[in-house]
Amino acid sequence: MSTNTKIKIVVVGNGMVGYKFCEKLVSKPGREKFEITVFGEEPRVAYDRVHLSEYFGEKTIEELTMAPMSWYIDNQIKIHTGDPVQNIDRIHKTVHSFYGLNIKYDYLVLATGSAAFVPNIDGVEKDGVFVYRTIEDLDMMMDWAKKSKKGAVIGGGLLGLEAAKAMLDLGIKDTNVIEFASKLMPRQIDEMGSNLLKAKLETLGLKILTNTNTQKIVGEDAIQAMNFADGTSIDVDMLVISAGIKPRDELAKLAELEVGTRGGIQVNDKLQTSDPSIYAIGECALHGGMIYGLVAPGYEMADVVATNLTGGNKEFKAYDMSTKLKLIGVDVASFGDPFIAEPKCKTISYTDNAKGIYKRVNVSLDGKYLLGGILVGEAEQYNMLLQTTKNKTIIPPDPEDLILGSRGGSDAHGGAGVMALPDDALICSCESVTKGMICEAVSSGTATTFDAMKKCNKAGTGCGGCAPMVKDIINETLKASGAYVKNSLCEHFDYSRQELYDLIKVNGVKSYNEALNKFGKGHGCEICKPAVASILASLWNEMILKQSTIQDSNDRFLANIQRGGTYSVVPRVPGGEITPEKLIVIGQVAIKYKLYTKITGGQRIDLFGAHVGDLPAIWEELIAAGFESGHAYGKSLRTVKSCVGTTWCRFGLQDAVSFAIKIEERYRGLRAPHKLKSAVSGCIRECAEAQSKDFGIIATEKGYNLFLCGNGGSKPQHAVLFATDLDEDTLLKYVDRFLMFYIKTAEPLTRTATWFNKLEGGLAYLKSVIIEDSLGICEQLEKEMDFMVETYKCEWKEAVENPEIRKRFTHFVNSPEKDNTIEFTPLRDQIQAKDWDLVKK
Repeated sequence: MSTNTKIKIVVVGNGMVGYKFCEKLVSKPGREKFEITVFGEEPRVAYDRVHLSEYFGEKTIEELTMAPMSWYIDNQIKIHTGDPVQNIDRIHKTVHSFYGLNIKYDYLVLATGSAAFVPNIDGVEKDGVFVYRTIEDLDMMMDWAKKSKKGAVIGGGLLGLEAAKAMLDLGIKDTNVIEFASKLMPRQIDEMGSNLLKAKLETLGLKILTNTNTQKIVGEDAIQAMNFADGTSIDVDMLVISAGIKPRDELAKLAELEVGTRGGIQVNDKLQTSDPSIYAIGECALHGGMIYGLVAPGYEMADVVATNLTGGNKEFKAYDMSTKLKLIGVDVASFGDPFIAEPKCKTISYTDNAKGIYKRVNVSLDGKYLLGGILVGEAEQYNMLLQTTKNKTIIPPDPEDLILGSRGGSDAHGGAGVMALPDDALICSCESVTKGMICEAVSSGTATTFDAMKKCNKAGTGCGGCAPMVKDIINETLKASGAYVKNSLCEHFDYSRQELYDLIKVNGVKSYNEALNKFGKGHGCEICKPAVASILASLWNEMILKQSTIQDSNDRFLANIQRGGTYSVVPRVPGGEITPEKLIVIGQVAIKYKLYTKITGGQRIDLFGAHVGDLPAIWEELIAAGFESGHAYGKSLRTVKSCVGTTWCRFGLQDAVSFAIKIEERYRGLRAPHKLKSAVSGCIRECAEAQSKDFGIIATEKGYNLFLCGNGGSKPQHAVLFATDLDEDTLLKYVDRFLMFYIKTAEPLTRTATWFNKLEGGLAYLKSVIIEDSLGICEQLEKEMDFMVETYKCEWKEAVENPEIRKRFTHFVNSPEKDNTIEFTPLRDQIQAKDWDLVKK
């Protein structure tokens, strides 16, 4: 060992795991004994590769950076970026860098990570062929994508599907995913889950080719096509290869360290290589015959080495590879042993092809324990299912409750279920934070909020998948100690939305500034501003634009901003019924302003591609023809969908269209914590899909059945049957009460389904409040709804008739000119605005 008073630590590699090792080491007692030097191959400090695809969206490299250069300086770490280590002199314990640095070490930590695996395909060196690994790779992809129309990705695993999302984000809608195996994500999900995932991805426009072996990349200098082994081919002008990883072990081989036959630096349980002074961590390390390609085991390796170097005694054991991620908007998760099958276990599965949901759990033969499972399309239960598996918790007598979730107000893992976990249950695997550590931080007063917990022990700062469970443990620990769990809106208002709603109402507050002055502090933020605007609109039914610029972004121009920087116009079409005269007007407006038209799933007609300056003129013409705002931009009632009912259908039991129109005209413009959707079906054939709505109505021979708290979208949930055979007046009375109760008690941006799932007492409680008036508030709720109905005004009508408001509808604050950078391209006999330039400057 060096005679210097400081122990010299050299880290080769400054990726996520190399950085995490440094962070762990400097946080442990005795850090002052070490002199730390880091070499990084890339020209920048460590950044978050887990969320690398977000670089194509809104995140900058600064936001992805793990820690700024100043962090290394503050912690007395010498870092050399853009200077890879060329070789290791094990005899003299020295590393030699590309730029000629010779640095001695007492201990060397290899965190060289992995490289993209590139198959040996003829033509792979051509221009337009990329790997998906670094920021530089992404920069080159963005530059090439500007001249590309047809893309492809080799690899249907985790990395391949991330690359496919990147292609979509770059505007290459014609993209193929090419997988050699017979299914997508073969290491994570079974055939049923893969088929469902494939179907969902195809609805997004991706073409999925499984059992496909690429034989040749065709083109002169740049890629033009791909030939496959079965004789087929496709035209391609941009290809991303994301077929897996290979450990970066070349430096170890040069130093004659022991490596695996298929690559990877061989390490023991202490993560020492064949040279005890050299450690290997992360994707370059081969432990127990396994290369770990996830960040969590890499972080655990970093902590093992840091612990042992500072006098501790810790070993790395086989790591759980359970994972949850969102692939192009689709939840996919696997945990425990996902592939164990009968007769070694009992398998329970649930499939909803219409909503794209597949769930499978594998249960022990005695029915007591959960062994593993797969979730596709909906993965809210992942954290609890994982903990149930890892901690061998006894499962419910009806194991199907594990995946069916809330039914009739009960939940297999609801309420304080997390508190049944043992203290050593690993909640945040990225940062090795246990339930006991979280509880201790809460009990000691060190961290009583999620933000404070992140600072205290970094729980939830890695992939973020554990965040809901961390929050639950914090709240349940506080409740157990008798503390009042404060659900503050944000740092500027120390009140929940419900409390603030009551304060604003009782005090007659009419503006955001007045609310902030009376009940808040500071200048406000993007959380509280739209929330207060929504409360004001829900209470006083005044035009949302009266609140100046504190609304959600779409409210500011009473329209949804679309790709390319243009806006959509969506007039209300109550019940989906429209006259020929009104159809003609829509067509005339679309032609005059060169708008793209599409019929929506909510039985309306969308007009896309409007310049912001044209919005008032467009709406002026529509209003003159009898149309009004459809509130497609607002957290309010969107549509009331209907079938034709007894108007035309021979199976119809009630006049679904008339009732749908009546409902939509009653609740139009009603502002709420989140958007609201409804539907009326004329019989049990359910053509209007009422059971997927916030409140759905299905005709019976005696009247109507009322269903509440359903929703579609990325996390669909069936509505629950609330009351049966109701006449129209009684049904409207119940809906009045339900909507006002929801508006008064839900948190911001909470759909009725989520609100219902968290409602203590579930369906029985909701019935007692709405039907039995157990709280004695029904008369008040009805009066409040009557006020909303009586004071309704079309927002767009007010906007076009108010000169001051019309002035706001300009692209430039100092000029009435339109944005001349917006370009349009042909699309199926119409035109489409070109996507924004996504190139990072």
